[in-house]
Amino acid sequence: MSSQDNGKETGTFWDHLDELRGRIIRIILVTVVLAVVAFFFKEPLFDVILAPSKSDFLTYRLLGIPDFSISLMNTGLTEQFMIHMKTALYCGLLLASPYVIYQLFGFVAPALYDSEKRYATRLVTGGYAMFIIGTAVNYFLVFPLTVRFLGTYQVSTDVTNMLTIQSYADTLISMSLVMGVVFELPVVSWLLGMMGVLRWEEMAQYRKHAFVAILIVAAVITPTTDVFTLFVVALPIWLLYELSIGIVRVTGKTKTS
Repeated sequence: MSSQDNGKETGTFWDHLDELRGRIIRIILVTVVLAVVAFFFKEPLFDVILAPSKSDFLTYRLLGIPDFSISLMNTGLTEQFMIHMKTALYCGLLLASPYVIYQLFGFVAPALYDSEKRYATRLVTGGYAMFIIGTAVNYFLVFPLTVRFLGTYQVSTDVTNMLTIQSYADTLISMSLVMGVVFELPVVSWLLGMMGVLRWEEMAQYRKHAFVAILIVAAVITPTTDVFTLFVVALPIWLLYELSIGIVRVTGKTKTS
């Protein structure tokens, strides 16, 4: 950068473009390398991916769920290979995500004042942590209960469930992304509270409405008729909402003090 002004660095448009291009190239290279590493560790990778389909998975044992059997099948010539590549790429991106955030933040940070950098650091760190927690909650709680219910549900004993590996893997990845985004609620609430857009009194006043909305979101994430599974999914989201109320309340007091 060519100059500094009150903690902010400036430069020409082409300087910024060159720097952004360099950072994007480094991000792609690191992601691809980690994805290739994940690809060659096929057995450990799919031991983790397929664990929730087995009745001895940690969650089932802790909840005392009886043994069950789920069969996964392949229906396409290239399906298993494509699932292997897609899963390895997602794993590589997940492993590279701290580096991705570091590079992107490093590009934006010079344009921020020192006070803005502090808030931006909190926002990015909190957002990343909550996304990882949401992904973990999905893997250890939401997805296993969903798979167990839908994978063993039968309209008749004459109909046997045969789940495709593509359906299984795609559902795991999509639900992980959804739960990761849902867990951003406290971070978004903090940001809106700092901006004065959101007030904790209003959030507390509309608790009943929020509860109905949470049930709808939980039903969309896990489209089952199992009340227990619906409750297990809705409970973490409700706790996130209550946590968000507390965060916005503390944020309001901090701004006025």
